[in-house]
Amino acid sequence: MKLSEFDYELPEGCIATQPARPRDAARLLHVADALGDWRVRDLPGLLKAGDVLVVNDTRVIPAQLSALRGQARVGITLDCRQDDGTWRVLLRNAKRVRVGDELVIDPAFSAHVVEVYEGGAARLRFEADDFGQALERSGALALPPYIARPEGLTAEDKADYQTMFAANPGAVAAPTAGLHFTPALQAALAARGVEMVHVTLHVGAGTFLPVRVEEISQHKMHAERGVVSALAAARINAARAAGRRIVPVGTTALRVIESAADEAGYVREFNAETDIFITPGYRFKVADALMTNFHLPKSTLLMLVSAFAGVERMRAAYRHAIAKGYRFYSYGDACLLERAE
Repeated sequence: MKLSEFDYELPEGCIATQPARPRDAARLLHVADALGDWRVRDLPGLLKAGDVLVVNDTRVIPAQLSALRGQARVGITLDCRQDDGTWRVLLRNAKRVRVGDELVIDPAFSAHVVEVYEGGAARLRFEADDFGQALERSGALALPPYIARPEGLTAEDKADYQTMFAANPGAVAAPTAGLHFTPALQAALAARGVEMVHVTLHVGAGTFLPVRVEEISQHKMHAERGVVSALAAARINAARAAGRRIVPVGTTALRVIESAADEAGYVREFNAETDIFITPGYRFKVADALMTNFHLPKSTLLMLVSAFAGVERMRAAYRHAIAKGYRFYSYGDACLLERAE
């Protein structure tokens, strides 16, 4: 398929720059054979007792750093931690960065360039007494570029751009479908008999990069670290064996369980990078429904939801959402997609 097939016109006023308050007051479009307009707090009534929600428990880190290479300022965005403790990163103003260079972030926090790749990417080894504390001290949240903060990030952003499930640090961007959940909604889901399973996918900086090829089969996804514990895999497999539905919360949760599954849909313990790229024609092995936000035109995530719910059905859903004034993107509203046969 062509990239242009996943384009649409979105009025600027539809882009959410603040989340709904409370979070579960966001609108929820139910996309099945017909479209239904709800609120996220209505989710328990749209699910069945025994359904398993799979949530991503990654925690967003302050992944935006500024460093000096001599007198030159270099921007660093963390992307993905490597097994040897180094980080794959994206660099800005990086034309003169070479292997062996030192990038000084603050007097007690620096990085050495281990490898330089095409397209402004590199691999760095950071030097700090405590990496997490150094990030908190010198790093900044990497909000998506469409959320304008001309005065700088606010304390509210630091809370708003983190899900209630956040436990394992490592994401550059939030798994945004999870932003809609509140303790009250979680309690209502439990009362409905909906089970919840935690997995991890550390969303990388590649999520902000546009697709640059017209033939989508030529696009190469950035790899991201995913983890499915043995316990999580066992609970998903037991639910599937009993005929219960698996409902990922977000494309990240869906991508990691699909990466961990064999061709028969049996989910195995998983701790590895995944660059799974889901486009129309993909045969889903695990997920039966999907809760997700509204995605950018020409994005890999729009391709994924089109694969899941059907291209024409998603086009109709997005037309409906725009006409009805739904709020789009990271701080926007959500939809609950039933899988197309």
